[in-house]
Amino acid sequence: PIYSNLQRQVLHNTERVGMPKVESAAMTLQGLNPDVSVVPHPVRLTSENAEEILKQYDLVVDGADNFQTRYLLNDLALKLGIPVIHSSISRFEGQLTVFSAEGLPCYRCLYPEPPPPDQAPSCAEAGVLGVLPGVMGVLQATEAVKLLLGLGTSLAGRLLTYDALRCKFRELKLRAAPECNYCGEHVDKSKIELIDYTQFCMVGG
Repeated sequence: PIYSNLQRQVLHNTERVGMPKVESAAMTLQGLNPDVSVVPHPVRLTSENAEEILKQYDLVVDGADNFQTRYLLNDLALKLGIPVIHSSISRFEGQLTVFSAEGLPCYRCLYPEPPPPDQAPSCAEAGVLGVLPGVMGVLQATEAVKLLLGLGTSLAGRLLTYDALRCKFRELKLRAAPECNYCGEHVDKSKIELIDYTQFCMVGG
């Protein structure tokens, strides 16, 4: 059994090591509130199945740990017109933003190309402070509730960064890339085509 990443999990425990994460997550969430309807999708998200899954929902909370899934979510969410609440973590730092259904800016404005694979270590390789995913996840949940209820001001167009070692938050303004081929005003988003994202990230764009 692999226990090495349990220190950064908030939905799983040692008794469920080896169980699919979707099953373990559903057990935890329904244990907290049995009235919640949890619909597991025990598949890896790909260009072939993602649209059928995502079109059922009003927004996406992106907890992906790889670039190919992040680019896929960005492109498909723009095509479907649904917002993405994005967060990423590494070591002692996290960042959070909302990519609105309209785009401007989108994930590709922030990261036009993925980094070379050897310059993008995973949490397992670089390490991550165990409590950090929980902090960023709660912030994502806050943005999700705001969007669903139409409350407050979302983080669209702003990037919130968190330095856990200094317990410091910073806010940066995100600017749209005028000629972005995915969210630019000249783009017909309904015609966005999904690509081979594994290949796209393997060659660094």
